[in-house]
Amino acid sequence: MYKCIMSTTEAYSAAVRVMKRCDILAQISSEKEEGITRLYLSPEQLRANICVGEWMKSAGMTVWQDTVGNICGRYESLLPGAPALLLGSHLDTVRNAGRYDGILGVLSAIEIVQWLYDHQKYLRVAIEVVGFGDEEGTRFGITFLGSHGITGTWKDEWINYTDVDNITVKQAMQNAGLDAKKIKEAERKTTDIIAYLELHIEQGPCLEQEGLALGVVTAINGARRLDCHFNGEAGHAGTVPMIHRNDALVAAAEWVVFIERTTSKMNQKLVATVGKINCFPGAANVIPGKVNLTLDIRGPQDNAIDYLLSILLAKAENIALKRKLKFRQIEYYRMPVTHCDVPLQQILNQVIENIQGSTIQIPSGAGHDAIAIAERWPVGMLFIRNYRGISHHPTEMVQTDDVSLGIKAYLQAVYNLSTKLD
Repeated sequence: MYKCIMSTTEAYSAAVRVMKRCDILAQISSEKEEGITRLYLSPEQLRANICVGEWMKSAGMTVWQDTVGNICGRYESLLPGAPALLLGSHLDTVRNAGRYDGILGVLSAIEIVQWLYDHQKYLRVAIEVVGFGDEEGTRFGITFLGSHGITGTWKDEWINYTDVDNITVKQAMQNAGLDAKKIKEAERKTTDIIAYLELHIEQGPCLEQEGLALGVVTAINGARRLDCHFNGEAGHAGTVPMIHRNDALVAAAEWVVFIERTTSKMNQKLVATVGKINCFPGAANVIPGKVNLTLDIRGPQDNAIDYLLSILLAKAENIALKRKLKFRQIEYYRMPVTHCDVPLQQILNQVIENIQGSTIQIPSGAGHDAIAIAERWPVGMLFIRNYRGISHHPTEMVQTDDVSLGIKAYLQAVYNLSTKLD
């Protein structure tokens, strides 16, 4: 076995600094609630960029904010003009979020460069760290705007999307001192970057259940999201006999139970969620005539997702026919499975096994910037244990010891990858 280049003491000191900085960034929020709300192109996101940019500079990086609002830093290579290994994650949050989702990955990446800078080590590749401005899509309903900027896959129509205050992306960019006409300038050439490595909290319970601090991501699950509608007939709750009712809510309820039971039996790696239901007319004394609900299906294999979806939709049609209602659905979101690069997985597995004695491979049920980045470059992801898998919630929690192991593994993986390029 090889010896890790970062000592245990150094890794723990870096982890302590990361945890303190997570606490500092947690104070930059648009809400006074317990959690954090930091949306794309908001004053809070720009303040976070300034703060993170200063930490990047202290780690010896050249720093800039690109034309879509990502904060970027570069630590040069031994070789002038060398391509870069890209590290990082996102700095935006959902509403009322925790302090580690995305943020931990950005700050851990800075620690990789900090160690290299402190030891005056330069690799055969440059290291670039990015804090993506928008991964969650909370403000405008478009995910990965930051990483789509770097890959050059921004769609022209996105600048006209609006937030809840009817502010367009274009207007928000102008308010933030950015110019929508310069979006394309954020795009990086394919030859600029060799790969992307991201550290992230797991957002699931697998590592905790296995008693492990670290794991390797094999793939980011594909997803399908649908708006679904049962249309029946509203009627008086006191006068229409039960056998003559066309109750849309009862039909929807039957389908929701079927979704849970069928998904649970079919494949333990598949998940299906009905996360939102609206019932009309929504009165206590009226039989529901219309129900709108969402369906979200995710899994590590596209064919398995689509097979489950076909079964669920066929059952919805059957329920509607049986109850003399109409069912319709519109798929509004489709994300194929994103596979992590096998050689990068091998490097991470070797490093983690050396550091913690064993490793585990885990598919990610949540989306990450790596989805967009994978359109251009190989991607690898390292997961770190997160208390009970809770995420997108103020009670997100990681342990300093785990963060220490994560930083140590992250640096070693970067170093090992760079030596393979010799």
